[in-house]
Amino acid sequence: MGVTAPEGFVAASAAAGIKANGAADVAIVATADGRPVPAAAVFTQNEVVAAPVEISRAHLASSGGHAAAVVLTAGNANCLTGPVGLEAARRLCRVAAEGIGCDVAEVLVCQTGLIGVPFPIEAVEPVLAKTVAARAPGAAAGSGAAEAIMTTDTVRKEVVIRGEGFTVGAMAKGAAMVAPNMATMLAVLTTDAVIDPTVLDQLLRRAVDRSFNRLVIDGCTSTNDTVAVLASGKAAVADAGALESAMTEACGQLAEAMAADAEGASKVVHIAVTGARSDADAERGARQIAKSLLVKCSLNGEDPYWGRVLSELGAAGIGVVADRVVISYGGIPVCGGGAGIRHDAQAVAAHMAGSNIELHAELGLGQGSCIITSTDLGHGYIEENRRTS
Repeated sequence: MGVTAPEGFVAASAAAGIKANGAADVAIVATADGRPVPAAAVFTQNEVVAAPVEISRAHLASSGGHAAAVVLTAGNANCLTGPVGLEAARRLCRVAAEGIGCDVAEVLVCQTGLIGVPFPIEAVEPVLAKTVAARAPGAAAGSGAAEAIMTTDTVRKEVVIRGEGFTVGAMAKGAAMVAPNMATMLAVLTTDAVIDPTVLDQLLRRAVDRSFNRLVIDGCTSTNDTVAVLASGKAAVADAGALESAMTEACGQLAEAMAADAEGASKVVHIAVTGARSDADAERGARQIAKSLLVKCSLNGEDPYWGRVLSELGAAGIGVVADRVVISYGGIPVCGGGAGIRHDAQAVAAHMAGSNIELHAELGLGQGSCIITSTDLGHGYIEENRRTS
């Protein structure tokens, strides 16, 4: 159970023929009574944005941070499709609004899939109308929605976090084009907490910064990224700090699930940079390592090639002093004083052979620290992406 776990939410899904394999590809998450509630969203920072991002941004501004539903489709990004694509996104919102009984501006829309392909609105519209009418509470409805938004994902991604007097439920999709400032990812969070929309927006942004924005798989930032949250207010008035922690935990678990399901990846890698002059410097260093194709290939080959790691740190522009850096795999130092050091090679090899790798670089310059989640680079990534996908 994910988005339907908090009180006051329903969901539904169906197949509209967007996906060539005939799988479910249309979903809706809505308030049970059809009324708008406090809502917020964070979008891609790519300057090229898809039609649904433009429409959702406009709707949130128009509604004053309220929404009654989120419509989602998968298999077609509806990006770089011109005025026709914008109208298609508007039509999806109109269909949902008519079925729910809310204003069009109180519907958000998320789409994911191929870029530059006209969206088949004529085929999808009647299916969406039936889907909206079929919305229901319960785990099956929520899981169906989570499955419908998958593209190259191999598993649906759902999470439920129980707070003191409130619940946060969430679902997401994402397996590639994952870089800083989110990814080819969609995520919907729901909560039954009572919260002001302005505060909700602040909490979501901080939660995203500490989770999705610290996930780097291939260094590519998508055109459609959206993380939205709706708060039904059916439960207790939430302490803002407690709600932020729950939302951050939900987003963090979903980000970890994306890394584990990344295209062609065999290993989830946590890259920790400590001892930097500032947290910002530590983050720059960790991101530099995470996006390095050379480092990713070494991780895939289970080779603790610390030279590549130290080289990337030097390229990050954070004033690294090579002689002070200590690089460890699985807590075992392999480099120090600007050179390789004696270590238990068998223990390092055993760690590298696992599905989770801990890579740590201590810079010895200050107190700044950051952890970035990433993956290795496997052959499957090239097979998936060497053609339009």
